[in-house]
Amino acid sequence: MSTIEELRHLRESEDKIEFKAAKNNFEYSGGKHTEQSERRKCFLGYVVALCNEGGGRLVLGLRDHLPHETVGSNFGEGKINELIDETYERLGIRVSIEELHENGLRVVVVTVPGRPIGKLMKFEGVPLMRTGESLRNMSDEQILRILLEQEPDFSATLCRQISIDDLDPEAIAILKDNYAAKQRNDRFKSLGNVQALSDLELIRDDKLTYAALILLGKRDVIHQYLPQAKIIIEYRSNESSITHEWREEINAPLFIGIQEAWRLIHSRNIIEHNNLGPYIFDTPVFDEIVVREALLNAIAHRDYRLTSEIVIKQFPKKLIINSPGGFPIGVNLENMLSINSTPRSRLMADILLKTGLVERSGQGIDKIFYLTISQGKPEPDYSHSDYFQVSLILNGSVDDKTFNVFIKQANESLGGDEKLTVNEVIALNRVRQGLLTGTHQDVIKRLESLRLVERVGSGSSQRYVLGELYQGLLNVPLKIGSYAVNELRTVVKLFERVNSVKMGLFVDAFSGSLNREQVKFLIEKLVEDDILIKKGKGSATAYQLAEQFSESPRLAVRNVEGFLSDKYEENV
Repeated sequence: MSTIEELRHLRESEDKIEFKAAKNNFEYSGGKHTEQSERRKCFLGYVVALCNEGGGRLVLGLRDHLPHETVGSNFGEGKINELIDETYERLGIRVSIEELHENGLRVVVVTVPGRPIGKLMKFEGVPLMRTGESLRNMSDEQILRILLEQEPDFSATLCRQISIDDLDPEAIAILKDNYAAKQRNDRFKSLGNVQALSDLELIRDDKLTYAALILLGKRDVIHQYLPQAKIIIEYRSNESSITHEWREEINAPLFIGIQEAWRLIHSRNIIEHNNLGPYIFDTPVFDEIVVREALLNAIAHRDYRLTSEIVIKQFPKKLIINSPGGFPIGVNLENMLSINSTPRSRLMADILLKTGLVERSGQGIDKIFYLTISQGKPEPDYSHSDYFQVSLILNGSVDDKTFNVFIKQANESLGGDEKLTVNEVIALNRVRQGLLTGTHQDVIKRLESLRLVERVGSGSSQRYVLGELYQGLLNVPLKIGSYAVNELRTVVKLFERVNSVKMGLFVDAFSGSLNREQVKFLIEKLVEDDILIKKGKGSATAYQLAEQFSESPRLAVRNVEGFLSDKYEENV
């Protein structure tokens, strides 16, 4: 913790610190200024600039000229926690704030972390930097320098303090066995430990690398030289609980620790027994392959320069894995399934590949998505990740057991070794949810040719729904005439609660799966087919079920479907 006396002797140009008197009305985020050159001279602007410089401190309540006279500041008074939360919400930067006092005057010290390698932090879309006493937009040269940065391979760095005696014999034996099996080279198991590790480049110039320490180090040695390499697992039986019911720290070499982590998670795992007509199947809430791949990704791709650990929060049906450091350079939420990135720990990733713990670079995340979605569970959620951590949420609840069977049968129908790709499974899931976007149009043509999806509607209302295989498993016909049955039911079921429905309620009922124009087209067609009656004009327009269906609202779905089936069969 800083003291005012210590701060008083620091220099802005040398000590990564910025002093502001900020006695009153220091702007948090640009204030009423309209010019960008003025808006940036605020709390968030200085936080961004310090972060771009590798981190530092912003001190409010001390004058900026030596010896930094204490004048006191009312900035954020009584709202420190809200200030921290709001800053993270706006910038994705986790600052820490302390308040100091001298002769009744308050001083605020904000500690700002450094930016990740290759990342630019921005205020209102503009990267900022400090030059002398000014806060300026970052120069083109500095922006280019940052964008061209390469993350060093921490795992290949020599850990000069340790020797071969500091490695766990059991972990070495596992590595040698796995390598021999994966490479079909049984002779490798008979090599001496030094030779085997040298062949794998875990020993270089007679010194061990950090990859050797992480993969093979004894527990106490890891704790001494790389304590942040541990994995922390916490369990809570309720997602609203603040305190954990048990907490374990795994401080073992990776070849042993990965087994221990899965064993702890699996000890609270639940097996769900599902049936769908003649299909009976068991689905674990946490799939072993998914969890192992997620853990290996977290271990291999985390930033070991950060002193925080991998933290796993387990609930009965949810797993949250937080690993320090954001995505590797060039990776983001939009391209994470399509880009071949360079891992932070390239040497360690290479060992995992050669020993069979991972199949190929980048395939782990494919497996996580493929298996999770195929089991009828929600998509893996990386949306809470930021520049400083990768956060993965795995929801283990099966929310559509029909989709589970659908994917199995679709793969069986393809025959041989040909299976649906991860992008095709994601596209099918998006179609199921009514959330298909243009990014998946490239795979839709094949799915349509396989009759796994089908187009319904016409013109601007045309869209995709899952095909007859899925609908057959639901025991629901795909279409009646040009109507998608699931959409027809969504409309008619609204009248079980109310007699009259306006267009806005119809739109809300489709939760974004159909846009307003598509909903309007559907409703107007139902009016043409004598299912709905339109009453009123303009904003007062509302719709009612035709009298023959409104007399028995709870039977309306069946009666409407019967009426339309008879009508369209007559026209065939």
